[in-house]
Amino acid sequence: MKDIYRGTLVRLGSESPEVMAKAFAKWDRDTEQHRLADSDPAQLWSEKKIKEELEKRAEDNSKSFQFSVRTLEDDKLIGGVGLWISSWTHSDAWLGISIGERDYWGKGYGTDAMRLIVQYGFLELNLRRITLGLHAYNERALKSYQKVGFQLEGRTRGEGLRDGVRFDGLYMGILREEWLEKNS
Repeated sequence: MKDIYRGTLVRLGSESPEVMAKAFAKWDRDTEQHRLADSDPAQLWSEKKIKEELEKRAEDNSKSFQFSVRTLEDDKLIGGVGLWISSWTHSDAWLGISIGERDYWGKGYGTDAMRLIVQYGFLELNLRRITLGLHAYNERALKSYQKVGFQLEGRTRGEGLRDGVRFDGLYMGILREEWLEKNS
């Protein structure tokens, strides 16, 4: 059996709320990173507030599977990834990822983390479907998700507003059988 938490560039890990709060507080000061990862208005939160939110989320761990993303080369914390079960009955989950460290953008680290979390979802959680959303202007993420096997399933026209310009929301999904076919 192989290590399900280890890819070719990154590994999935578990961090204390203090460590993740410090990292998220730093990454959220980068407004481009925030705007790529979140549709909410950019807002600065204290480490304390972020830590409280992380602790609150951890209380309901029956539907939330969250991991840190660390590089294999130097064990640097570069982001986070997670699955949120929308329905155990239907074996369906939403996926979220953020690579907060700019030096690791566009170099395959996010794609490697995506491969790991999708594998975890299908093999460990026995999911049938994984869904994600992204902003149409995030072309780098779109390409990464397509490499993993996600397919575009929908577009919400004019879903958001950034700098006075409307943008579309994209929705992508991957089914277990598609992933198995691609990875067998």
